[in-house]
Amino acid sequence: MASLKLPICFIIFSIITNSCSCTFTIINNCPYTIWPGTLAGSSAPQLPTTGFQLDSGQSIAIPSVPGWSGRIWARTGCTFDATGVGSCQTGDCGGKLECGGMGATPPASLFEITLGDQKDFYDVSIVDGYNLPLVVAPQGFHSGCNTTGCIADINMGCPKELQVISGNEGEGGGVVGCKSACGAFGLDQYCCSGEFANPTTCRPSFYSGIFKRACPRAYSYAFDDGTSTFTCKAYEYAITFCPNSG
Repeated sequence: MASLKLPICFIIFSIITNSCSCTFTIINNCPYTIWPGTLAGSSAPQLPTTGFQLDSGQSIAIPSVPGWSGRIWARTGCTFDATGVGSCQTGDCGGKLECGGMGATPPASLFEITLGDQKDFYDVSIVDGYNLPLVVAPQGFHSGCNTTGCIADINMGCPKELQVISGNEGEGGGVVGCKSACGAFGLDQYCCSGEFANPTTCRPSFYSGIFKRACPRAYSYAFDDGTSTFTCKAYEYAITFCPNSG
């Protein structure tokens, strides 16, 4: 596994913020290149990088700041020019290599986290659809930290009406993403909106059930908190895309 060397700005960022207490290590175990993206929550600063290329077998460690919250995902099938402008088949963030505050265009498998003083809250969400399997393994200061994620290839069993199809057979051609029912149909009952905007009226659907059976620990719809949110106090979160490849 090759590791990318951090630019000097990463190192300075880490020293200034004392963020060495928590690092996000992103690992590409896929047999093809991915382009991870990061997005900070509304009250948190962006990470030192918000988008980059990560070749098969490579990993990179990104320092965070205390109290950081946000999400991390991987884009697939991207093409960028020398200025970092282009597009991706899945997970695109405004057509730029560096997402710069733009989130992922669904469908995309998401790692979501809020770092706390005493404990962190984290999850893997496929509420907005799925594009890649991923596993998140926290390295905690104490015992009891749970690995979570979605290791199943949902694209293989994605219902036809939810499929995102690519004509490129070279890198995961065919089905490259699986939309959520909300993304595919836009109905309140699937989006947990309108009269369905509470856990009493918004219940698991046939489609979210497919996601949940494939990935029991991942969020499958908006109110899937009970089995999908985890806590830990960790100094590192290892985020592996395509954990079962090879």
